[in-house]
Amino acid sequence: MSAVLDALPASAPSSPGLWRLAYKRLLTDRVGITSAFVVAFFLLLIIASAFGFLAGDWNKEVGVSYANPSFLGAADDKSVKAGESTKQDVIPPVDISDVDPLAPWYAEWERRTKEIEVTQVNKAETLPFGGDKWGRDIVKKTIKGAQSSIIVGLVAAVIAVVLGTLFGALAGYFGKWVGDFFEWFYNVFTSIPYILLILAFAAVFAGSPLLAQFRGIPMVILILACTGWTGIYRLVRAEYIKHRSREYVRAAEAIGASDRRRMFVHILPNVSHVVLVQLSLHVVQFIKAEVILSFLGFGVPVESVSWGTMLAEAQNELVIGKWWQLTAAAASMAVLVTAFSMFTDALRDALDPKLK
Repeated sequence: MSAVLDALPASAPSSPGLWRLAYKRLLTDRVGITSAFVVAFFLLLIIASAFGFLAGDWNKEVGVSYANPSFLGAADDKSVKAGESTKQDVIPPVDISDVDPLAPWYAEWERRTKEIEVTQVNKAETLPFGGDKWGRDIVKKTIKGAQSSIIVGLVAAVIAVVLGTLFGALAGYFGKWVGDFFEWFYNVFTSIPYILLILAFAAVFAGSPLLAQFRGIPMVILILACTGWTGIYRLVRAEYIKHRSREYVRAAEAIGASDRRRMFVHILPNVSHVVLVQLSLHVVQFIKAEVILSFLGFGVPVESVSWGTMLAEAQNELVIGKWWQLTAAAASMAVLVTAFSMFTDALRDALDPKLK
């Protein structure tokens, strides 16, 4: 008997948890890792923009109106370069003091005008990727627009996930009249098409005097968060209904664990992979929703910039052949949304318990 016991290992190897297995599985997905690096690049970009290291002077008029991209060269239809003045014939002064009572003051006014005369700044005829109507650099506008759009998407997604998880946990764990109430609340929101629901909330919030101080980016975040929790709620509710009767939850109940502890300490970690995937999906969804709202005039105010406001400006520029603002905003959004979507797919595959 002792020989058999000696042959057994001293301690059984510990089983890796869900997150460690998911991390190892994610490292083997080249597409997912590449997408993660692209998303991280955009996040670093908006952090640098938020602290003023990049695009701090995005609204400075550094070029002429609709400055061409540098690779296209300067426009050919300008006969006089920016900052240069044409020569004019000098007309000799005429003494009209006998007929004009203000004539003695003309010399003094001319002297004062020269003292306070503003020196005209020479503006560039070309910019790295062109300029807008006011001569602002498109590259800097795109970076600053990314900051607004991504911050709206991230913050709104976090709030929506918290609301959806909380409502789903309460409805799925307690059931009965609590579940019926949240089901009714959910059906009210989902009975209206999503875009119409967003526009309705935008119209109501914009006209509310109580929310006047939140106009701008905070109001866009609030609108998206209040309308985007429904999908998360349904998934979390189903997971809580499935887990509330399992053995580990009943064991926690047997040792006297409270309902709150069972909901958020025992069950929530086991459904956290669903919440995390939904968070990443809603970031992409809310970035696109912010672009739609800003394009329609319900989103970011005119004194700020986002990808949506850039696309709204670009629709008029495209008519006159100025395509670079549309290209910059659309390409940036396409790259980020595609990378985030592919990273979400890789993360969902890595966290899927069925693949363990």
